[in-house]
Amino acid sequence: MPRGSVHAEKEEATFIQNICGGNEKLTKIHFYVQDVLDGPNPTVFEVARASITSNSATGFGQIRVLDDVVTAGPESNSTTLGRAQGLITFSDLQVSALTMDLNIVFTSGRYNGSTICILGRNQINDENRELAVVGGTGVFRFARGYAFSSTYSYDVEINYGVLEYTIYTTYVYNSKVRMYADV
Repeated sequence: MPRGSVHAEKEEATFIQNICGGNEKLTKIHFYVQDVLDGPNPTVFEVARASITSNSATGFGQIRVLDDVVTAGPESNSTTLGRAQGLITFSDLQVSALTMDLNIVFTSGRYNGSTICILGRNQINDENRELAVVGGTGVFRFARGYAFSSTYSYDVEINYGVLEYTIYTTYVYNSKVRMYADV
């Protein structure tokens, strides 16, 4: 979704309202991910690579694990909301695209202690990318929805990226689930 598009935001809200029912609630969450690939305190590490990775224009076969800081604004010293933790796999031989397994772990604010799970294909050179929200914990138990991701900025000299996320997710408003003991 293009940044600042009021019409597109209204279309998204209408779409979600049409599919929601019962006790489901919609929320829009906007945040930034501080992606530190180098320097004294990196947050992204390579954990595996295929025999083809070094010769692949797309990095095919490389697997990285990450534990990035999630912030309210694009500045690194902005209010910390949590962490983005997961795996990214370079998984396309033709274009730069990742398969992502990403957990947004909220450590402060109204969603403190909750997580949102994002999965899918991230074609990293596209201006706007869409990923699936497939679940969560805490407030986001039974979550479903989608996330738009874009590169807010990238400094090649220090290998530091800031990613912008806007998540539209539904979840069960009263997420208290009665647990049944073994009888």
